Amino acid sequence: MKDSRPLGGSTKRLRSSLFGPEVGLPTAGAMEAVVFIVSLVDCCALIFLAVYFIITLSDLECDYINARACCSKLNKWVIPEMVAQCLSTMLMMVSMHWFILLLNLPVAAWNIYRYAKVPMGNMGVFDPTEIHNRGLLKSHMKEAMIKLGYHLLCFFIYLYSMILALIND
Repeated sequence: MKDSRPLGGSTKRLRSSLFGPEVGLPTAGAMEAVVFIVSLVDCCALIFLAVYFIITLSDLECDYINARACCSKLNKWVIPEMVAQCLSTMLMMVSMHWFILLLNLPVAAWNIYRYAKVPMGNMGVFDPTEIHNRGLLKSHMKEAMIKLGYHLLCFFIYLYSMILALIND
């Protein structure tokens, strides 16, 4: 009877290289789980940012801080918010999760549009000379509340998808 084992011993032997045992490429399920873990962390950051916007705008509404301090605090976080939202959108596009991409796309587009439409001469998206005019403070507060609700919804969608990806892997 012929031995079917390869030359050199047992088939269960661990191959090793210079840097330790060889590790295979991650599976598609593991990569999907990584995408959702990154999106979940990103979403947590966006939730905290939305809460920060709400607290800062309510401080301005109650006159605890002046308009210039409020706007400079909030304008610091406009670009990081836009980048974080676009990161999540790009991750969903690359990983081909079309429903979640369609859920993320309007908010990412809104953030880009809002940043692109800042008039010349303004301090940023939040401008201290205009924030009390035309109900702009109320509209910024409403936008922050809507974003908080949206990011909470996305958080639970990402959490469910991550658990599903980990179970199926």
